[in-house]
Amino acid sequence: MSSPTLTKGEAANPAPSSKEPAEAPQEAAPPSALARFLGNPKTLALLVAALVVVVSALVTGDGTWPRSLTADVESPLNDLDNWLVDNRDSHWIFLYFLLHISNFAQAAYDTLLSLLESMSYVGVIVVGTLIAWAAGGADRSRRALRTGGTALAVFVVCGALDVWEPTMETLALMIVSIILSALLGALLGLASGVSDRFEKILRPVFDTMQVMPAFAYLLPLVLMFDIGVPSALIATVIYAAPPMARLTSLGLRQADPTALEAATSLGADSRQRLLTARLPLARKQMMLGLNQTIMMCLSMVVLASLIGAGGLGSEVYEALGALKIGDALVAGVAVVLLAVLLDRTTAAAGERLDDVATTSFSRAAAQLRLAVWGGIAALTAVFAAVGTAVAGDEWPENWVVDFTNSIDTAVNWFTDHLGSGIPLLGGTITWAEGFTEIVLNPLRNGLQTTPWWALALLVAVIGWIVGTWRAALTGVVCLALIGWMRLWDVAMDTLSQVLAGLVLTVVVGVLVGVLCARVERVDKIMRPVLDTMQTMPQFVYLIPVIALVGQNRTGGILAAVVYAAPAVIRITAQGLRHVDPAAMEASNSLGATGMQQLFGVQLPLARKSILVALNQGVVLVLSMVVIAGLIGGGALGYMVVRGLSKGDLSQGFPAGIAIVCLGIMLDRLSQPAAKRSRD
Repeated sequence: MSSPTLTKGEAANPAPSSKEPAEAPQEAAPPSALARFLGNPKTLALLVAALVVVVSALVTGDGTWPRSLTADVESPLNDLDNWLVDNRDSHWIFLYFLLHISNFAQAAYDTLLSLLESMSYVGVIVVGTLIAWAAGGADRSRRALRTGGTALAVFVVCGALDVWEPTMETLALMIVSIILSALLGALLGLASGVSDRFEKILRPVFDTMQVMPAFAYLLPLVLMFDIGVPSALIATVIYAAPPMARLTSLGLRQADPTALEAATSLGADSRQRLLTARLPLARKQMMLGLNQTIMMCLSMVVLASLIGAGGLGSEVYEALGALKIGDALVAGVAVVLLAVLLDRTTAAAGERLDDVATTSFSRAAAQLRLAVWGGIAALTAVFAAVGTAVAGDEWPENWVVDFTNSIDTAVNWFTDHLGSGIPLLGGTITWAEGFTEIVLNPLRNGLQTTPWWALALLVAVIGWIVGTWRAALTGVVCLALIGWMRLWDVAMDTLSQVLAGLVLTVVVGVLVGVLCARVERVDKIMRPVLDTMQTMPQFVYLIPVIALVGQNRTGGILAAVVYAAPAVIRITAQGLRHVDPAAMEASNSLGATGMQQLFGVQLPLARKSILVALNQGVVLVLSMVVIAGLIGGGALGYMVVRGLSKGDLSQGFPAGIAIVCLGIMLDRLSQPAAKRSRD
């Protein structure tokens, strides 16, 4: 047998011996970060869209919306305003529907205000303190005594500041609006919590209402009910009901399945399961919803002073208009104190309900609490009958402490010495002017000189990247509607302020949120500060801002940052704290430093929370920048405020619609990313 022959190639390249390992194939070098960045089609689309915006703005220098794509909305609105004025007392829709709602709202407010006035200041202080004490437990516990003491201090300070009468007006409007908002929200939440069909219908409604600035609620109601208490009360109820509805629905849907199965096994039908299991289990969420509703009611009641609601909001508004910082600050302090009182009372009531749910109480304790509330009701009736006869109609003049002159003097000194008188540094007013010239004006001019089609392209691309084609289409439609109403240039001015405020808010919020999450001492210091800031209505933020930087666009942005930053800080800190402990332990075991943990583990894993914080920042900054029209912010905010205060429907209503369009557009450009991350 002949041996096999070897080819030339095989002789030259013998097979490797089993004793010699084969050479490993060379791995391709991983792509660079720049290559990965440019290799993403969405990134390329964003870069192309941004390049188109910059080049088109430099080449054309004109971003005016085409006149041919606009419509005259002022004439129809003027005609509608005239029709409403002429038919408000005769048309059937007013006589048989709207007028009854208006009369009910006015009667409820008048009745409660008359009750508070007839009780006199002594009766209100005594009954209010006892109600707060009973909400905290009606005992000698620290919680009950602290809640009652807070109520006592708030009422006394409001009287000493000489704002007792407007405080009672605000309190009356608050109580009525809270009751109606809570009832409406609970009913809607109940329907949404037990019915998937209602939940699908109400979800987009609540989403839209969440992004609408508070001013937007006032405009259509002024159309139907004219300026006054009914418009303010109904707007407040509509504005404040969604949190109660959302959290009620959430609580019902998150009820413990084990408890529901146990109720079913005992033969309970759907109604019995709702009353005995789902509602009791949703109590904590409902109390949280009530607390949020109360805060939103107070915020809206203060804003409603623009349409004749009166109370503390009117005091603040008139003082700001006259540049009387002392008067505005005194009324603002009373608003904050009232917010703290309502917040602490509802929080104490929620804690007590939790105690009742987890602890067994004797029948004697229940009877004692019932007797306490019965005694409060009897005492209210007594003070209503003889209060003014015993203590008089008004707060005693000799119990008033006047701080307004001292505040005005301090503000004037601050403006003269620190506003622009600091050597080399200038001062707060100088810095505000510099921010306007360096940041705001170029940003506004850039938006106004960018062609409308280029800006629409950029919005569409961003919407497609962060969400879906629906987000892109929604953003483009919102821009088109703004241009169609001939408000393009003014809306771009407002948009520039919102973007500047949003960037500052996110930077400040994330930085402070990181500190709160990683440094316990900072968290303890910031917690009461954030609690106070989140209970303050929007108007109040404008008062110190005017003292710091005067009336200008920068002041409005500063107020927006201060107003929106607490929500961003808290959401960011919470997201960082809830990062998976296993991931943190793994990074520790690998020897990662604190900065490496932050940027390599915590921030990436907390991306969902940071996106939610960004979305909340968008909504809050837009809301506050609009209100800043009161202090020189101009643009759409000024148009809305002027339209409300002057009754100019043709100016205020389109501006309000444009603000809503901006809010929906910005919300959709930030919210879809959060939803996608959750999915």
